[in-house]
Amino acid sequence: MDAISQLQEKVNTIATIAFTTIGTLQRDAPPVRISPNYPESGSGPAPAAAPNPNPTPTPTPTPIADSDADFAKQPKLMSAELVKAAKQFDALVAALPLSEGGEEAQLKRIAQLEAENDAVGQQLEKQLEAAGSTKLSFRT
Repeated sequence: MDAISQLQEKVNTIATIAFTTIGTLQRDAPPVRISPNYPESGSGPAPAAAPNPNPTPTPTPTPIADSDADFAKQPKLMSAELVKAAKQFDALVAALPLSEGGEEAQLKRIAQLEAENDAVGQQLEKQLEAAGSTKLSFRT
């Protein structure tokens, strides 16, 4: 696998870990009161519920049997995994070759490669023409 593909894979891993961590925290974190002046949810009169236009029963989610101790460990484990992936990404970036000579040298190298490509392309066309004329001479 080339370096760019490895970097892309590591970026995808970091994104997956980050989204999983945020989703887990949203799902499992206990509610925390923002301010003593902020009203609790459920306090005060509840608005009248609108009738359900789709009366089919929805399945109730199964309760998660994780204990508070497991929940306390989860963010630490997930953050350690995220840091590990970020360090691996940094190591991959550090292993990339540095560009030598700046932009001008890169443009010269690109021009050289394009010239080589054109030369090889012309050789290939000549070989194809020769193969085509040989094929035609066998048919006649």
